[in-house]
Amino acid sequence: MKKRTVVPVLLGLSALAIAATAGCTQKQEKYKTFTMFATMTGTEISDDNEVQQIIAEKTGVKVKESWLAGQDPAEAVGTMLASDTLTDYIDAGNAFPDLLEAKKLVAWDPYIEKYPNLKAMYTEAEWDGFRQADGKIYWANVFQNHKNAATTCTHNDEAFWIQARVLEWGGYPEVKTLDDYFNLIEKYIAANPTDKDGAKFIGYTCLCEGWKYYCIENAGQFLDGYPNDGSVIVDKSSGKPTIVDYNTTPTTKRYLKKLNEEYAKGIVDREFATQTEDEYIANLSSGHVLGMCDQYWNFQQINDTLKSHGRDLDGCNYIPLGLTIEKGMENRWHTYGDTVNVSSGVAVTTACKDPEAAFKFLSDVLDQEIHDLRFWGVKDVDYKVDENGKFYHTEEMRKNAADADYKRNHLCTYSYLPQWGGTSDDHINANFPTEQGSEFQLSLAEPVVNVFKAYGVDNYVQMIGSPEEPLGAWFPMWSYSNDLKPEMEGGMAWKEMGEVKHEWLPKLVTTDDFDGMWEDYMKAYEAVHPQEFLDVMQVELDRRIEAAAKYN
Repeated sequence: MKKRTVVPVLLGLSALAIAATAGCTQKQEKYKTFTMFATMTGTEISDDNEVQQIIAEKTGVKVKESWLAGQDPAEAVGTMLASDTLTDYIDAGNAFPDLLEAKKLVAWDPYIEKYPNLKAMYTEAEWDGFRQADGKIYWANVFQNHKNAATTCTHNDEAFWIQARVLEWGGYPEVKTLDDYFNLIEKYIAANPTDKDGAKFIGYTCLCEGWKYYCIENAGQFLDGYPNDGSVIVDKSSGKPTIVDYNTTPTTKRYLKKLNEEYAKGIVDREFATQTEDEYIANLSSGHVLGMCDQYWNFQQINDTLKSHGRDLDGCNYIPLGLTIEKGMENRWHTYGDTVNVSSGVAVTTACKDPEAAFKFLSDVLDQEIHDLRFWGVKDVDYKVDENGKFYHTEEMRKNAADADYKRNHLCTYSYLPQWGGTSDDHINANFPTEQGSEFQLSLAEPVVNVFKAYGVDNYVQMIGSPEEPLGAWFPMWSYSNDLKPEMEGGMAWKEMGEVKHEWLPKLVTTDDFDGMWEDYMKAYEAVHPQEFLDVMQVELDRRIEAAAKYN
């Protein structure tokens, strides 16, 4: 865990701002309004959102956010480029190279030096990782940055997830392998084919739509005990880190064959291959899906839905499990420390008429006072402070924080702008309420508390049980492959590998002849020359190791 010293930027507090913090509803819209588009799904807040208004009065800036809806990120950005309708800020996902080629991004370099909050986000070596071919920096990732002491209670990454009630029903058994996992789900459904309302359970589902088909595609690397390098495995067993293709390993084949067997038994959702992301989230929110493999950040919003309908008390919350293909293996589903993703983040576009103010605001939102407003809310409205300076919520405040209307009208996290994990500058409170140990425990529904007690853990990270160890200098390799375009070396192979997997993986799960289908899949896969991509990844792996050595 890297600890950074952050130089706070002190913002002037006008009488109006102080009054607003105390709950005053008076408005004085003397501030700049910037627009932002993020290539992720999200919910727009109301135009008169209360916390957003307070932040605007303190910083002089308001940001109107918009989100991806029904398009691939590259398609959405391509449409904006073609129509010349870029927003002031953008998180372009894998489409940043297109913006760079079109010369539509403003370089960060002068502003990194000007604003200490921005500079503190990354070390010199990490900032260098964001540099493009012209030597300049055009975006910065806003996630996985921590300051001061670590506070992690949640697992925000990928895992096999299972409902708390399934573990309770099974007597809190040991669930260490893929076979353990599906055996438990099978037994649960045999004994409980429907819920208390008569709705049939779905044992397991997958999301296959768009780029989020990672939900079916990349479990093999984890089941073999590797961390999330995403597009490849980095094997260190020979002493020299070497790229390995996890798509063709025996473990990946075993994993897909297991899904095929469970599909034949009726455990895997019959509609998994054709469901949209909206349908997938709706299914999880219903409480009828017992398990899936996914990144937590992709479905965390359903916890609020479950709670608002009382389904959390039925044990519908999902518990992450650090599965491996065989017993006795270490799992690396959870990554400790900061993952530096240099392939995406937030950028200021050339459509912005006042980049100076835009970069200043990126710095201002990292100021501790503004950060507290974003993630904790308004003192005495959204949280209270005890005699020791520790923030806490009342039960009513917890319910408000989970209420969709309350969030839309009152809370404003600016979730795709720069942010800090870890501990506040007061060295007492976590920067995120979800990472405040006392608050985390109080926020848990009783079935989840019972799971933790049964397994002797205090949080989701401990539930996963990955070893805490340093990250490799190359990690994560997906931050390179994410930006690999077809016209680049290895890029066409990478594109076609994805197309082949997208087509064939659902077929492998649903076929009546898995072994025959696997042979056909391997022929189609080898036909797009994956080795060309793997060779490029080896070059990048070696480059990253060499570059990191300069700072050691």
